[in-house]
Amino acid sequence: MVNIRDIAKKAGVSVSTVSRVLNNHPYVSEEKRERVQAVVDELNYEQNSNAVTLSKGKTNRIAVVLPFINHPYFSVILEGVSKQALSAHCQLVLCQTAYDVKKEIEALHMLKTKQVDGVIICSRANDWSVLSEYQSYGPVVVCEDGTAKKVSSVYVNHYAAFEKALSYLHEHGHQKIGYCVGRMSGTNSEQRANAYGDFMKRLQEPIREEWVFTDCLYITDGDMIVDRLLAMDDRPTGLLVTNDQLAVGVITRCKKEGLSVPKDIAIIGFDNHPLTAYLDITTIQLPLFEMGEHLFKLVLDKSLQYIELPFQLIERQTV
Repeated sequence: MVNIRDIAKKAGVSVSTVSRVLNNHPYVSEEKRERVQAVVDELNYEQNSNAVTLSKGKTNRIAVVLPFINHPYFSVILEGVSKQALSAHCQLVLCQTAYDVKKEIEALHMLKTKQVDGVIICSRANDWSVLSEYQSYGPVVVCEDGTAKKVSSVYVNHYAAFEKALSYLHEHGHQKIGYCVGRMSGTNSEQRANAYGDFMKRLQEPIREEWVFTDCLYITDGDMIVDRLLAMDDRPTGLLVTNDQLAVGVITRCKKEGLSVPKDIAIIGFDNHPLTAYLDITTIQLPLFEMGEHLFKLVLDKSLQYIELPFQLIERQTV
């Protein structure tokens, strides 16, 4: 089996020069670089990635943990992560969990066993204590407010974002307001639930459990939401929807059923997906791409940091 000593001998250079060429290090003359590369090509030499990892103490691989790859919210975050990974010459290891805690732990275990240099968790399934156990093995970065738990994070204040949307509905004459959410657990979902509860309390309105729609993520879930709305004798006049894809599903089904948006029900989405501009959907813009970029930078930086990114209400025609 060919090794770098063979290449050095045939190319007439030192072993350290061959190593610098193979690892794209500077301070090698172009003439020597070409000579070494010609021998590498001639001998069909391939570096042993495990040996490189052992010698450098790093893999240049980052694990990205996300529940669903095919959801726009996570795919846009992933785009931001990927852009920075390309610039840093790093590989991404995608770990889809579907919120299975065991799958998430498998990804964290890759950090412990030095298969990756860091872990980005786009939406957490495990308890904070589990993440803390693995922080000693390398950087773990989350896409939620980890300030109180001392976990590096990039996040949006979902309490403030939800409160902004609720206030906007109220300013437009709505007091009977419901909301849709993907899941009830997780920091972001808890912040939204708290904002909703506090706001309804200030309005002196009871929290109607039937006006809170859970397990809603995809455009097809709009049918379930509208079916439930149609079955209600007393239904909300305003609805906050967890993401724009779902908002499109709700609005489409409402139109089929003869419910006018916003006359019969006002709708605010989240994310500001490009589709919302074409359909004139009022939404809360979340900087998902920038979030992904910051997540990758943080996992490489390794220092404990918390980055809060801004949101913005985009006023259109569904309120």
